[in-house]
Amino acid sequence: MQQSTSSVSRTRPKISLTVERRSIGYVPLSERHGKVWHLGPIWFSGNAQIATLAVGAIGSAMGANLLCTALAVVLGSALGSFFMAFHSTQGPQLGLPQMIQSRPQFGYMGALLVWIVALVTYVGYNAFNQVLAGDTIHHLIHADTTGSLVIFTVLSLTVAVLGHDLIHKAQQWLAAAMIVVLTVFCVGLIFNVHFDSAQFSMSGFRTIPFFAQFFAAAAYQLSWSIYVSDYSRYLPPNVGVRASFWWTYLGAFIGGTWMMLVGAAAAALYAKLDISAAVQAVGNGIYPGLGTVTLVLSLATLVTMTSLNFYGASLTLLSIVDSCRPSRPTTNTRLVSLVIVAIAATTLALGASGDFMTKFGDFLGILLYLFTPWTAINLVDFYLVRETTYSVREIFNPNGMYGRWNWRGLTAYFVGFATMIPFFSNGIYTGPVARLLGGTDVGMVVGLAVSAGIYYWMCQSLDMKAERIRAHVADTGLDPSVR
Repeated sequence: MQQSTSSVSRTRPKISLTVERRSIGYVPLSERHGKVWHLGPIWFSGNAQIATLAVGAIGSAMGANLLCTALAVVLGSALGSFFMAFHSTQGPQLGLPQMIQSRPQFGYMGALLVWIVALVTYVGYNAFNQVLAGDTIHHLIHADTTGSLVIFTVLSLTVAVLGHDLIHKAQQWLAAAMIVVLTVFCVGLIFNVHFDSAQFSMSGFRTIPFFAQFFAAAAYQLSWSIYVSDYSRYLPPNVGVRASFWWTYLGAFIGGTWMMLVGAAAAALYAKLDISAAVQAVGNGIYPGLGTVTLVLSLATLVTMTSLNFYGASLTLLSIVDSCRPSRPTTNTRLVSLVIVAIAATTLALGASGDFMTKFGDFLGILLYLFTPWTAINLVDFYLVRETTYSVREIFNPNGMYGRWNWRGLTAYFVGFATMIPFFSNGIYTGPVARLLGGTDVGMVVGLAVSAGIYYWMCQSLDMKAERIRAHVADTGLDPSVR
């Protein structure tokens, strides 16, 4: 959708800390607010939390030394953040949450495929977050793990209920605090901690742990893609694609990479401790209490990150309901959807068993497989096929111009996913090509290329000129702020 903003009132709404009213619907220009730099802190803090430490420890757990693990973390995080940041630029242009934007590529009903996968992802991630939070609180103050998990969940759910503006504000304060603590932590790590020289030798390079860490970092960053524009959709469209891309990319990449490297270093020093205990031991060894402060702040950022997941899950659940029965989402329906996903995640968390690191690594691998075709199709459609021009009204029209089932998007998704299967390599399944490569998983590269290429080729038969005219006509009068 392309609109002029010249006639929009110069008075933008200020950030509000009341319960958010909007959900999956279009955000009118009169309600757009915030600054593009706000995207940096939200994704820095989103990554600067305990779960990210666990991602950075995967390579060490598989036997890689610190140098190889660090290299894999930097490269993998750079790749995953690249695609994630491009999704962020869609929010200001469309004024819609991320998942509802899948209808033009997959169809009004076809988008249910990716939404269900996304909903499972949200619930699964939060179950891991809740378990990790309960264990960390127990480790810090010896509180009951189950009670700690429930309190953590209630806090996260409260932030999600208040919604978009509180999440942004909380992330800004937490980002500032984490930058200070992480700087002190890393300076002390460099000058006061001794590592075995073998940790920095390339002679210890091992292919399988390196690529496992690389793709785990990439998948972790890529997994933000399913809701990244939920937090940019209130920005005015004139912030520009370049600015929204770079603020998102730098925030996510720096926050994620920094935290993963801390996790990798802690795991290299204390291989027999769980990641929370290892980070606390390293920090307290640098300066008494520093490790505890780092864990407490990381736990605080985990609260808001879990809120992000609850928030995105509720929007996805409302999108699913809207496809089955078109409705006008209200504040009450948003609250009900939040409670439903919180109950689902908490039930899963309470039933979780041990062996966290192994299961978390497998979970990240599954996310990589499921969202690689989607991210390729969604970005190709937005930037190369429809060139940012969509009809908001037609996205919510069950009999509209985007159809109920878009065979192009669905075909590209399933073919792209199928081509990845021989390259799978995780604790669940190892494909024949992966075995020939010694267990190395390069499925992400294959899936991105195949899905993007097939979808772009299939879309060459679309009459985009006629579609743009139809989209313009359909959205005439959509926004009362535009004359």
